[in-house]
Amino acid sequence: MSVETQPQHPTLEVRDPRFRQFVFGHVSLEKLHTGSRWAEGPAWFAAGRYLVWSDIPNDRMLRWDECDGSVSVFRQPAMNTNGHTVDHEGRLVSCEHRGRCISRTEHDGTRRILASHIGGKRFNSPNDVVVKSDGSIWFTDPSYGIDSDYEGDKSPNEIGAQCVYRIAPSLDEVRCVAEGFVQPNGLAFSPDEQLLYVADTGATHVEGGPHHIRRYRVGADGIGLSGGEVFAECESGLFDGFRVDAHGNLWAGAGDGVHCIAPDGTLLGKIRVPEAVANVCFGGPKLNRLFICATSSLYSIYVNTRPAKR
Repeated sequence: MSVETQPQHPTLEVRDPRFRQFVFGHVSLEKLHTGSRWAEGPAWFAAGRYLVWSDIPNDRMLRWDECDGSVSVFRQPAMNTNGHTVDHEGRLVSCEHRGRCISRTEHDGTRRILASHIGGKRFNSPNDVVVKSDGSIWFTDPSYGIDSDYEGDKSPNEIGAQCVYRIAPSLDEVRCVAEGFVQPNGLAFSPDEQLLYVADTGATHVEGGPHHIRRYRVGADGIGLSGGEVFAECESGLFDGFRVDAHGNLWAGAGDGVHCIAPDGTLLGKIRVPEAVANVCFGGPKLNRLFICATSSLYSIYVNTRPAKR
């Protein structure tokens, strides 16, 4: 007796049947642009229908226009920016390697530094950032931008550690909220903001080092964290940047594409990409288009889910 099986999709790898409800079997991966040295930090601007992302070694930010598919230079020089997000007022919040700070582009286009020091010491090189519903800004601070002149300026590590920080909504306080990482990287909250996920890509610096995502529980005050256990290990390269959808699934960049991980830690499936993936974000008019920054290129694919509401 023969068993009928579904043909293998050229882009999708299904590990768990639950994955099928979040992807389309007839939708293909699209390459929107290529020519970056290391594409990172996509951020979607809904009002203008465009995407901004970083090309870190080339010290520029690029802009893809959904209306006509054109790509232009958004900003250059760009302080070797890495991760970006858009706050609740539609302003661009950026992690600057060379500036060693978190900055914000105001509505009039001016750049404002939101935080650059803690305890009188400069940050290493902020990497990824997220804005919580209360307006606080959370970011990771590994050493990648000060390790060499390739993605920033080679400089001493003044803090002597790589941590996760929180900027208060009033911008008058910066505090360390999580430590004990080798190289903290991507981060995102669960839809109800009761959990914070943080990637550690320490395997880039320590043989056999971490290549996983850790999970923290957020305290009743919305600030304190507990836990920090390993939530998921990456089976291909490293987990870099990621986003959480409305169902609580993590869509994480990895060496072979984007991994979709359920809230229970199960790898549901993969979107295979021909280049190592650094980061992703949801965009498009219905927020159901996943934009993928992968090494030299920008890709996209439509999925059957949307981002978690902030």
